[in-house]
Amino acid sequence: MTERKEHLKHFAHSAGNRCFGCGPANQTGLRLDFLLADDSSVVSFPVVSNVFEGHPGYLHGGVIATLLDEAMSKAVRAKGSTSMTRKIEVDYLRPVPSEAQLRLEGRIVRSEPRKHWAEARILNENGKVLAEARGLFIEVSPRK
Repeated sequence: MTERKEHLKHFAHSAGNRCFGCGPANQTGLRLDFLLADDSSVVSFPVVSNVFEGHPGYLHGGVIATLLDEAMSKAVRAKGSTSMTRKIEVDYLRPVPSEAQLRLEGRIVRSEPRKHWAEARILNENGKVLAEARGLFIEVSPRK
């Protein structure tokens, strides 16, 4: 998917995490696995099941938004912050196929004490951008 050499390392999730997007304990979720790049961005290589389709052969728009939201959230988490989405804006550029290898990328573009602005994109196996998003994430105290 990319011609440049990347140095990606596993970005661990908590064992009991039931998050719909990334939770390994959620059997009906997307169960995304993220890797951390040298530049602190995050990358995932999902093949999303056709059970998450809208039109036959293509992912539902809400699932596309979820993928992008997860990538931005993980970029913030990689900086050591627990945060929640305050605002997200999605550009649906091309249909996103189900059952196909995708590349999901997320990165922080700006931070203030409790606010983090991030961006994410979904690319196909040829590197073409299918969808992209920008979002604002607000730090929260972890729930006990």
